[in-house]
Amino acid sequence: MRNYRYALLPLALAAACAHADDALSLTDALTGGKVTIDSRLRMENVGDDAVAKDANALTWRNRVGYRTAPWLGLSLFAELEDVRALDDSYNSTANGRTQYATVADPEGSEWNQAGIAWDSGHGTQVVAGRQRLVLDNQRFFGNVGWRQNEQTFDALTATQTIAKNTTLRYAYLQDVHRVFGHANPNPLLAEYDVDGHLVNVAHVFGPATLTGYGYFVENQDLPLTSNRIVGARFAGTHALAEPWKLLYTIEYAQQANWRDGAHNIDADYTLFEFGAARGAYTGKFSHERLGGDGHYAFQTPFATLHAFNGWADKFLVTPVNGLVDTFVSFNGPVGKLQWAASYHQYDADHGDADYGTEWDASLSYAFKQRFTALAKFASYDANTFARDTDKVWLSLEYKY
Repeated sequence: MRNYRYALLPLALAAACAHADDALSLTDALTGGKVTIDSRLRMENVGDDAVAKDANALTWRNRVGYRTAPWLGLSLFAELEDVRALDDSYNSTANGRTQYATVADPEGSEWNQAGIAWDSGHGTQVVAGRQRLVLDNQRFFGNVGWRQNEQTFDALTATQTIAKNTTLRYAYLQDVHRVFGHANPNPLLAEYDVDGHLVNVAHVFGPATLTGYGYFVENQDLPLTSNRIVGARFAGTHALAEPWKLLYTIEYAQQANWRDGAHNIDADYTLFEFGAARGAYTGKFSHERLGGDGHYAFQTPFATLHAFNGWADKFLVTPVNGLVDTFVSFNGPVGKLQWAASYHQYDADHGDADYGTEWDASLSYAFKQRFTALAKFASYDANTFARDTDKVWLSLEYKY
């Protein structure tokens, strides 16, 4: 956090302006904050036909955090994260066990978050330090919460609410702490040093939201990948005959080189999604395209990638011929259980290659207010891209 001493000056000056009789309230703020605990035990089995041995990973992730109560609008926060492997029969990307399929949950302990936040009480929030960053549906920037070690950012972020229905967000990014752990022997898996400027403006029209964004990121460790993304997203619902609702999302973005980025970085992104909801049940048809021309394809390295293009994670890096993901998805309750299922057809954007298909399904159960049990399955059937892959997860999570 090399330059945060400058970013923190306005907050420090605000605190310095406090009167002496505020000392008691400061003590109360420091001692009267909120403790957070997030503990997740997970088994992940991966059978990948491209790797000699199936992976059997049993990992236990624990996070403990504390956020002070606000004082003059200021609050401090910190969160420590630890991941332990109870069965390390898997390639964590850091343990050297490359004979096994990959489960990107390496062991390690680190500061997941640490910083200072300020809320004016009138629509302005500022956060400086290591923090989660989640924009829209996390297609371009997210915390990758599915992995045991989540992705966080050393950043300065500001949010301004304008006229109640418009929100402006700006973020300056300095470091990206990746899911592979800060102690990973490959420094490029551990973190990226970046110079990033993110602007996101959202306007609410009743049941719909129009969002425009511009993301400009110079990757100082991989300068040829530096790029900018400019786009717009329109998503919402439309009431039909009770109890039905129409669901829709339309999005377009264009990616080009930025700073020292390679000159062949030039691709676009489209998403068309339509569906219906009846009470707690929803069904959607989606068509997502990450353009490619055989030399370069639209990339989203800072996204919560597990949430897109199938849970088997075969398309974390978009193939140079691009990717067209046409899929249907359904979810809803069965008693106290929540279920979800989807089917994907993957094709190349450039050329006529049929990459493969995938089935995904999950079943979850929340109980005792703080516990969630999850069973989840993904099966990728390869045609011309990668190899057949099956994944199974069982997990138990506690949040306080």
